[in-house]
Amino acid sequence: MSTTASKSASGAMTPAKAPQSKPDVKENIPLSTHLIAGGTAGLAEALACHPLDTIKVRMQLSKSRKAKGLKPLGFFATGRQIAIRETPLGLYKGLGAVISGIVPKMAIRFASFEMYKGWLCGADGKLSPSATFLAGLGAGATEAVAVVTPMEVVKIRLQAQQHSLADPLDVPRYRNAAHAAFTIVKEEGIMTLYRGVTLTALRQATNQGVNFTAYQQFKKLALEYQPAYQETGQLPSYQTMVLGLVSGAMGPFSNAPIDTIKTRIQKASRVEGETALTRLVKVTTDLFKNEGASAFYKGITPRVLRVAPGQAIVFTVYERVKRLIDLAKSPSLGSEFDE
Repeated sequence: MSTTASKSASGAMTPAKAPQSKPDVKENIPLSTHLIAGGTAGLAEALACHPLDTIKVRMQLSKSRKAKGLKPLGFFATGRQIAIRETPLGLYKGLGAVISGIVPKMAIRFASFEMYKGWLCGADGKLSPSATFLAGLGAGATEAVAVVTPMEVVKIRLQAQQHSLADPLDVPRYRNAAHAAFTIVKEEGIMTLYRGVTLTALRQATNQGVNFTAYQQFKKLALEYQPAYQETGQLPSYQTMVLGLVSGAMGPFSNAPIDTIKTRIQKASRVEGETALTRLVKVTTDLFKNEGASAFYKGITPRVLRVAPGQAIVFTVYERVKRLIDLAKSPSLGSEFDE
């Protein structure tokens, strides 16, 4: 049995020191907890941040103003134009595709991250920053192939439609996420849903590699400087939100060109005889030739404004739901999923 006190040299009882947490040691948490907490966090992020993603996609797809010699619309102007022309609900175009995909996406992200951590941790149970980065890369690539690519193809096709939701006579090509997916598969083949999968995997992998590594290191430092939280290893929600915000902002700057090229490829319809490589070269060349190098960073402002608070929400909700599940679950429930 463990004791809470020890004898000093004089025989007096003195309180034992509180055990210090080890933030870099792998936690023994059931896989089911990561799945539930990750899915809930993804739903919260989608509901809060989708309008920013719609603005980002419109900015990345914009060509007409440049062709007319006009200055491209900025973040706020693009959002205002969508709201005026297509009603404020236009900012939520493609939300159905996101919600149908983001819950499994986040569940897969956190569950696979924990799985890769288990494979990469040392014999002492500790995980180095480089191993955390590799686990993040693996988690990002896994979610990209399993969920993100087909979800984004459908989402981008819906977001690219410039029609007013207030006008019943203004009928779009794609009515909703299910209709868009059905139409794409029927007219262009099922592989169209995986268009840009390599770029999506590269974007997601670098995003999550940077994101998880930064968050884990920031959390470790925060625990080291705040002994009051070391025993539980849990930070207050406002601190988790700040750490998620900072770590979430790092990824978009490192892979903005990848995201812009990916968006252009996924929006385009299938061309007979075109391969993935020729499509990539054509889109990249046309983008640079016709719109300049700065075009590769189109939509970077709404993307950072969407990803950073999105990650703040994700990590905060994830940590809180995981804590609630740990408190509510009986010790035996989910033991068969222990990693």
